[in-house]
Amino acid sequence: MKQIFYFILLIAGFSSIHSCKNLQDEDGNPLLDLNNTGGLSGPRALYREITDKDTIAEYQYSGLLVTKVITDSASITNIMYSGDKISQINFNGFLDLDGNGKLDKDSVSYTQLFTYANNSKLQTISENRSTFRRPPPVPPATTPGPQTLLKKEKTSYRIVYSNSTGKLDSIIMRNGPDVAGAPLVFTDYSRTGYTYVGDNVSKVVRFYGTMSGGAPGPVTNKYSYEYYAYDDQVSPFTLLPHVYKISRLLSTVINDKESLILSPNNPKRWSVTDLTPPIPTPIVKSTNYVYDLQTYMTKGYGVNYIYKPQ
Repeated sequence: MKQIFYFILLIAGFSSIHSCKNLQDEDGNPLLDLNNTGGLSGPRALYREITDKDTIAEYQYSGLLVTKVITDSASITNIMYSGDKISQINFNGFLDLDGNGKLDKDSVSYTQLFTYANNSKLQTISENRSTFRRPPPVPPATTPGPQTLLKKEKTSYRIVYSNSTGKLDSIIMRNGPDVAGAPLVFTDYSRTGYTYVGDNVSKVVRFYGTMSGGAPGPVTNKYSYEYYAYDDQVSPFTLLPHVYKISRLLSTVINDKESLILSPNNPKRWSVTDLTPPIPTPIVKSTNYVYDLQTYMTKGYGVNYIYKPQ
């Protein structure tokens, strides 16, 4: 886990974006010109997150609902609804599972099912995940074999909201191997706690441990993510469903650095700290944002955000 922490730092600083003009969405509609700070007027949707090297995410819609997200290496997230609530998310593709800034060669497929409390707040997420790996070539062959099932696992998330503020308070995770014909035994757990300044996430602390006999053991790793100096402009992630954003944070066990996507505004600095050493040392990252005339953020931490009319 310590190695993962240092890998996180490798992807914290993105490079700046080159100019990109005359963009269109999948229907041929014009998008916001990156070099035109005037931006769009009227309702909008988040269409793309891009760097100078790649497209981080492209969002596709059915009416007002985001139904598909395309990420690197043609990875696909399909989002299904029951009414206006997300009921299921299916992912097939590749993830940066070890936090080194590169997609793993192992492919991942998971399904998340969402249940809600009587107050319409998200209550639980049940996930079934399979990981596939290409075996090494068998001589005289020189190419790896086809993707083969490596492991299956089940994860249960309990989502807790504050009774007083209604804000996300914590996420409790339990995880274990999915073995055919054997009862599910959770072997690992984590708890993620959220602190706020106003409506913005100011601090996220996540600790990890193992389980035995259904009971959590001592904490083995603990990390803190803090967000400072929020502006008063609009985050592009306000245009995405809250439940999708939680799913995105849970796509790997080390994705909490992205917790700023839960905030309505944009932090100019953030830090990550391994709390395990006797004297923790935070690593701080900062940015200068660019906005359009409608106060939406269009560039930060080396990522450009492309909008389209809704």
